[in-house]
Amino acid sequence: MSQERVFQLSGTCNSYPWGKKGKQSLAAQLCAQTPGTDFQIKDDEFYSEMWFGDYPDFPARKLDTGEPLAEVLRQNKQQLLGEKVIESFDSQLPYLPKILSIAKALPLQLHPNKDLATKLHEKDPDNFTDPNHKPEIAVALGKFEVFAGFKPLDKIAPLFKLPALQQFSSNQQSSWTDQTLREVTRKLLKADLQTVKKVQTELSKTPKDQLGDAAYILDLLPRLQDQYGPEDAGSLVALLCMNFLVFNAGDAVWIPADGIHAYLSGDIVECMARSNNVLNSGFCPPGDRNNADLFADTLTFKAHSKADVSLPSQKSNRSKKGKTVVYRPPMSEFDMLKTDLGAGESEELIASEGPGVLIVTSGDGVMHADNHQFQLKEGFIFFIAPGVPVKWESQNGMQIHMAVV
Repeated sequence: MSQERVFQLSGTCNSYPWGKKGKQSLAAQLCAQTPGTDFQIKDDEFYSEMWFGDYPDFPARKLDTGEPLAEVLRQNKQQLLGEKVIESFDSQLPYLPKILSIAKALPLQLHPNKDLATKLHEKDPDNFTDPNHKPEIAVALGKFEVFAGFKPLDKIAPLFKLPALQQFSSNQQSSWTDQTLREVTRKLLKADLQTVKKVQTELSKTPKDQLGDAAYILDLLPRLQDQYGPEDAGSLVALLCMNFLVFNAGDAVWIPADGIHAYLSGDIVECMARSNNVLNSGFCPPGDRNNADLFADTLTFKAHSKADVSLPSQKSNRSKKGKTVVYRPPMSEFDMLKTDLGAGESEELIASEGPGVLIVTSGDGVMHADNHQFQLKEGFIFFIAPGVPVKWESQNGMQIHMAVV
C-alpha cells in the first residue's frame, strides 16, 4: 500500500491562564471543528493554544489512525519530508505551527539562540527540551497587540530622566548605547518587589506631557497591573523600553532568536523553528522566571523600531492565480503562505520541495491534491508532502494559512 501524501490532522489544545475562556477562544473553536476527536470546549476553561506540528509536547496526529505526526513522518521520511529536510533539519518537521488566542499578556520572554539552547539543554533537559533556536512569526487574524523589540534609544533615554526612574540609569549625561539599555533592563528585572511597586505608582502619576509620545503608558499600566499586579517588573520593561504595536488582520510580526517580546491580546497564527525553549522574566509568577542576568546577557538589539519587527507579506511565486501571499522570515526553516478566496474563486499552488501543514482559518471549500478531493472546513488541518501541487476552490469564501519549507 503506497503512503498517502496528503492527509488530515488533528491538533492539540492547551490551557495556559493567559488564554481566552471557553468558546471565546478561537484556538479552542478551531480545535473542536476537527471531526472524530473527543475534544469538547468547557465554558470555564481557558484555552490558549492549538499546536499542530510534530513536537511531542502537544502533537498533531494523523486523524484516521490517531498516530502522532512525528511517528508517521519517521516511517516515511523520504516521501513525506524530502531530501532538503532530511539533510538540513535532522529528518524532522523544521517548524511548529500554532493558533494562539490571547486574553492577557504572555510572559515577557525571549527564545535563546542555538548555542545557548544547546548549553541549556545539556544542563537542564527537563526545562530546555531541545537544543534548537526558536525564531518565530505571528500573523494576526484580527486586532493583535504586542510588545516586540526595543524602542529607538532616543525614545527610551528621556524616560529615565524622570525622578522615579533615574535610579535605574547611571548614564544621565552621555548618549545611550545598547549596552546602557542592557544594564537598565537588568536593573529593572532585578529590582525588589517594593521598589517595582513604588516606581509603578509614581509612574502612574506622571503628567502626560512629561511622557511625550509614550503617554500611552498611562493607559496600559493599569491594564497590566490588573493582570499581573503592581509588583511585576515586566510592566516597566515593556512600557518603558519596548515597542508597543497594534496590528490588524494580515499583519505579521517577526521575532528573532534572543528577541524580547510579550504578546498582549488577539488571535494569531504563529509559526516558529522546531523548539519549545524559552526564558521568562516577567508577566508570570516569580517562581516561573528565569535568571535575570542570563536573560539580560542574552538579549539581542536587532530590533529598535516597528519596522524592525514588522514582516510584510509579498506575492507568492508559488501562486498561479494571485490569491496567495507569503511571509518570508529571514530564516531557513519555513515560510508562511496565506490564501484568501472570495465566493466562487480558486487558487493553485505549485509543489514545494519540502512538507507543508495548512489550517483553514475561515470559510470552507474543497482541495484537489494527489489525485484526491478533500473537503475543507474552518479548523481543518492537512499535511501536504513535498512535490504535491494543490488546488483550492470555494463557493462561499475561504482563508488558509500554510507553513511550508
